[in-house]
Amino acid sequence: MQAFAIRGTAGAVSTSLHEPTIAHEGALRPTHLEVNRTALASNLESIRNHVTPARVMPILKANAYGHGLVETARLCANHQASYLGLAYLEEGLRLRQEGVTLPVLILGGILGPQIPLFIENDLTLTASSVDKLEAIEACARQLGKRARVHLKIDTGMERIGVHWYSATPLLERSLTCRHVEVEGIFSHFANADAPDLAHARLQLERFLEVCDFFEQRSVPTPIRHMANSAAMMRLPESHLDMVRPGLSLYGVFPDGTDPRMLAVKPALCWKSRVVYFKVVRAGNPVSYGGRWTPQEDARVVTVPVGYGDGYPRRMSGQAEVILNGQRYPVVGSICMDQIMVNIGQDSAYNGDEVILLGGQEGPPLTARELADWAGVLSYEILTGINTRVPRTYTGDAEPR
Repeated sequence: MQAFAIRGTAGAVSTSLHEPTIAHEGALRPTHLEVNRTALASNLESIRNHVTPARVMPILKANAYGHGLVETARLCANHQASYLGLAYLEEGLRLRQEGVTLPVLILGGILGPQIPLFIENDLTLTASSVDKLEAIEACARQLGKRARVHLKIDTGMERIGVHWYSATPLLERSLTCRHVEVEGIFSHFANADAPDLAHARLQLERFLEVCDFFEQRSVPTPIRHMANSAAMMRLPESHLDMVRPGLSLYGVFPDGTDPRMLAVKPALCWKSRVVYFKVVRAGNPVSYGGRWTPQEDARVVTVPVGYGDGYPRRMSGQAEVILNGQRYPVVGSICMDQIMVNIGQDSAYNGDEVILLGGQEGPPLTARELADWAGVLSYEILTGINTRVPRTYTGDAEPR
């Protein structure tokens, strides 16, 4: 991965295509993310306290939900996370290249040619069928190494994994592998955030029935894990041996959960600055398509962020930003790289800070608000923030 260094009054900063960082405020561009490591660490500790004695596997896929994969992984390692969960092999390889040695489970499906890379880089594979397990066993035998796997059971998601009602052949085969360590077994909830938890409870029941196999054979039961953030808060019986918090780790609550359930707070603030001010005369349409026209002369400022950064165009006509402690509407179509904000008859100056998401003073702009404006999920807002937006990290990364 190529990196470059920018030198300025704050010294050098190493920047990569995956996780750009900034040397000091505004060094690269005024639009940037501030990630509060103290908040992330506090969230992880709150989750650990909530689920003890179960272990915690923070989910860091999709660039740690926009918070920066490597920096978040290092923080989790410093704070004794048991495992890390990712979606793709490439994410795991990136962590290994950056020196992160914490156990890493790749939760997604795998292809045969990828297996040697898993084994050689000490990444844990998901074995979702007898064929996959046998391919892993054969590759590990050929390499003269042992592979570590978690068995995937489909209890009602219908994505990957062997069905709960036909899981026995996979479990039986797992007992005969000599080059594979079956460390864990897991499933995934489809509806843990639904108002009615009947299907979630049915999935948990199916999973536990599958796991009874090991006790019936008088062999140790692997690490059992199933609970995502919503289940972790709403179904305490699903904690089992380990939980997999995603959204809650970053201080955002899934649908169907109550903020009083868990003491976490958002760790991310998306900021920019005013780069232009003008008075738009009444009747003059603003931006592509002329979707907004002021009825009277209006003061409009331009902010350098757009859908190319992951600020969804579907929020056009609905989004708000915080400027000088007040909320103002984004007007006209959101462009690829810029938005326009109507400040009415108020004043603003080039360089004034603009909050796009989050905020420390007064009511913040929440991920759920942006998601509602865009007609998507909070997950999509966080993971959709482009890697061209620089990340800067504040707060204490070391455990107290």
